[in-house]
Amino acid sequence: MSNLSSSTQNPEQTETQTNTSTTEAKPSYVKLAMRNMVRKGGTSLKHFALTTITLIGILVGLAYLTR
Repeated sequence: MSNLSSSTQNPEQTETQTNTSTTEAKPSYVKLAMRNMVRKGGTSLKHFALTTITLIGILVGLAYLTR
């Protein structure tokens, strides 16, 4: 009998466990992105540089075509 009573949980305990997990704030997308950028260092900087160069190239190309 002791095994049966120990395996069942009190509904109040279950409710408080779910309430505490829902009240914890999830990290924002920006915080997760910054953490990932710090973790991957060089790769993120390389991708950022490529994106910046590509965007500037597109803008210069559009400016040239629409002059």
